[in-house]
Amino acid sequence: MSDPIIRLKDLKLTLPSDAGEVNILRGLSLDVAPGEAVGLVGPSGSGKSTLLMVLAGLEKPTSGTVQVVGQDMAAMNEDALALFRRDHVGIVFQSFHLIPTMTALENVAVPMELAGRADAFERAEEELAQVGLAHRLTHYPGQLSGGEQQRVALARAVAGDPKILMADEPTGNLDGTTGDQIIELMFDLHDKRGTTLILITHDTELAEACDRVVHLKDGLIDRIEPGRRAAQRAAAQ
Repeated sequence: MSDPIIRLKDLKLTLPSDAGEVNILRGLSLDVAPGEAVGLVGPSGSGKSTLLMVLAGLEKPTSGTVQVVGQDMAAMNEDALALFRRDHVGIVFQSFHLIPTMTALENVAVPMELAGRADAFERAEEELAQVGLAHRLTHYPGQLSGGEQQRVALARAVAGDPKILMADEPTGNLDGTTGDQIIELMFDLHDKRGTTLILITHDTELAEACDRVVHLKDGLIDRIEPGRRAAQRAAAQ
């Protein structure tokens, strides 16, 4: 068996507040295998989004071990973490986070261009075609529907061939039909590229499309259940 691509051990995060310290993550341990799709579910305040921030190196834990792609996140400074995200992690947010003054093509290409890729615009065009937006290359975010903006965000997240794709409520700002299309596209890209997928959602049914469903409660793992993909593989064996 290969080593986990994500390994968390006794992860804790405590933040100060006017009312005293708030324990956001309270001793969480989890291993994720390369290529696995994991759904994180739980009520608001359970620690889902905070966990994603820690995994992406956007939030420092108070204590515990965070190893991602074999690297100790706690040992990296901000510059090293930025390079780590550039090389290994793609993130899709609920609110798209596109640059409004840039076209769809530029939004996807610029991160690769900043990373020094000579083929940034060619690759961006290919990625936008993969998500069904070959006809929208020169459109600005304000000229795109919510679903199209999320497709641009997804193309940007996977364009650098990240080992891990993280999605935080990626359908939260979309209607049901459009959200279903985005999820289908996300899983299709995950399957084709063998990318590890961490999917945060309030939708338990959506999470069950993954290999495992991790239920969080009060900053701890409440339980872990097999998703439909694991059941389908077991049935096929």
